Parts: sequence; structure tokens; C-alpha cells
Amino acid sequence: MAAIQASDLVFRYSTTSGSAGNSTAGTAAGSLGKYISTTAWADGATLFDDISGAENAASTVDYRCVFLYNANSANAYQNAVVYIASQVTGGADVAIGVDTTAASALGSASAQALTVANETTAPSGVSFSAPTTVGAGLSLGSIPNGSVRAIWVRRTATNSAALSADGFTLATSGDTGSL
Repeated sequence: MAAIQASDLVFRYSTTSGSAGNSTAGTAAGSLGKYISTTAWADGATLFDDISGAENAASTVDYRCVFLYNANSANAYQNAVVYIASQVTGGADVAIGVDTTAASALGSASAQALTVANETTAPSGVSFSAPTTVGAGLSLGSIPNGSVRAIWVRRTATNSAALSADGFTLATSGDTGSL
């Protein structure tokens, strides 16, 4: 059994389309929960659209759902946590929360995450915080091989000066194991 490598842990957009996970492409704007998409998500600068002047002045709050996929062929990702490894200063504030739906198989036909009506609707029952270290990271529990777990990202405009390339980086840490 091969230990889990960084390349085995893939962040992907979510999608409300399709009839099962991993069956439909996703986009940043469409990442409102339900299923894992077939589209990888690379960085925090591409998860949200630009904040308009009106949104900034109103301190608008937006939400997106992404998934962590354990693509390892044999091992569970145990004691997994997620945290904000970095965030551009002077821009919007970012916080994360773990979806209340348990880890599920990549192609599950059951909803793999909560679904929100639009980007300004908060997911029900999800608590948000801004952990910046592994030790403070939010627990994802164990994610079996070939399974996924949903994470919500909340972005809050801060009525700050205009800023190009505002963004953040999510990171994860855990142990290799088998269930």
C-alpha cells in the first residue's frame, strides 16, 4: 500500500448539477454545494469573482463549497484537518467551515454536501472560523480512499481599498492509514 502523497489530495469545485458526484464539470460561480465536480480548483484567487465597489461598501458576504478528494488507491486520509495557509492582507476576509455531510464515495448519488440557493446564502449548520495552522485546523475526520469531504469558504468584503489578486490558500494535513 502506497502512502498518501500530496498529489493524491485534490481540491475540486462543487456543482449542483448532475445526478451523482464526479459526473459534471464545475465552475467557481457554480460551487454552491451538492456534488463534487470533475473540475480541479487550484487557488483562492479564482474561487470568487471580483468584489464590486457596491459589494465592498456593503461588506457583502459570499460562500463557495469545495471538496477535498482522497485519490489514493488504498489508504484513508486519517485525522485530516483543513486550514488557511495564507491570505493576502488588505483585502477581503476569508473563513472556512466543514460541511455537516459525512465523507462519501467520489461517485455517490446521494448529496455529498449541503446546497445553498445563491452565493450570499449561508449553508445551514456550518460554523466558520479562520484557522491558520495545522494545530488549529478544522477536523475533516477520516476520508476513505476514493472519497470526498466538503468544505465551505466564506468571503467577507471589508470596505477596503481596491486590491488586485486578492486571495488565499487552503492547506490540509493528515495521516496515511487504512480503514
